Amino acid sequence: MNLETSSRTPRRAIATTDNYRDAEAIVDRLADDGFPVQQVSIVGRELQYVERVVGQLDGWKAALGGASSGLMMGLIFGLLFGIWVAHDGTSLVATLVYWAGFGALIGAAISLFGYAMSGGRRNFASVAGVQARRFDVLVDEHFADDAVGRLNGADRAPHQIN
Repeated sequence: MNLETSSRTPRRAIATTDNYRDAEAIVDRLADDGFPVQQVSIVGRELQYVERVVGQLDGWKAALGGASSGLMMGLIFGLLFGIWVAHDGTSLVATLVYWAGFGALIGAAISLFGYAMSGGRRNFASVAGVQARRFDVLVDEHFADDAVGRLNGADRAPHQIN
């Protein structure tokens, strides 16, 4: 879908929810009712950066995480290299094992180096992302009254219908 083209069409917010699942349920109800859902968008508003701490980080965990990333990169390089160089199945397996081990070793070393250079400033592991505080269900202006009428007729809305 070309978001640039669809953003030029005047749109109206027909509902506002506090979570994505409710906004998704609104669009699903419209789809079940035969509404042309290609005229609908769900837009997250009031974005915030959220970093969830998942555990404490030490040298062993840093090395293990780096080794697992390096292992995957090593397997990819080993597969690519093995396709060009390997003459039989045994040499392909040997090439994969070599590159996987090499990648794991390099990944662990780089990760340990980064951990050591941090000087203890970040001794935790986390997962970061962007979250919206509320979600607007937008409909092309030409279809908005029809969508609101269908939602009001459903009379089961866990959201605010405009």
